[in-house]
Amino acid sequence: MAINLQKGQRENINAPKFTIGLGWDVNNTSTGGAFDLDASLFLLGDNKRLVSDNHFIFYNNLESPDKAVIHSGDNLTGDGDGDDEQIKIDLTKIDAAVKEISVVVTIHDADTRRQNFGQVRNSFIRIFNTDTNEEILKYELDEDFSIETAVEFGRVYNRNGEWKFEAVGSGQREGLEKFVSMYQ
Repeated sequence: MAINLQKGQRENINAPKFTIGLGWDVNNTSTGGAFDLDASLFLLGDNKRLVSDNHFIFYNNLESPDKAVIHSGDNLTGDGDGDDEQIKIDLTKIDAAVKEISVVVTIHDADTRRQNFGQVRNSFIRIFNTDTNEEILKYELDEDFSIETAVEFGRVYNRNGEWKFEAVGSGQREGLEKFVSMYQ
């Protein structure tokens, strides 16, 4: 049975292979334009920096060098129910240098389109066992991010040999570039 997390809550991930599903609905009438939300992952070492440039997983780099992290690709609309984007993670293959994975969702071209996460509804991150499809945990982002264009949904991290998930729910205005500069 899945655990529904609150912001700041942590939970063990007891599956060597799991999928991160991200979903959202957008209010297209807010700006009259389509929304394009993008999921990105930053695979970080002990120093909280990218292990290498190739450990930044996003729509232009869909897999990690060790093939342990594979992004499903860019969903340009967010239409439909369920996961809008998915990332498969295989901990049996992951580079030993990776100690943390930050999961970030950004709005593509947010400033030009005058869009922010205050116009996004029903956003969530969930983790499920890739082999059994059993949902392990879910975190529904219920804050109103009225000026933010990027949100760190959560992080997966290794503590004493155990992989855990923390529900972060932290937004900021500077978009993907801010996270890239933080983690490079």
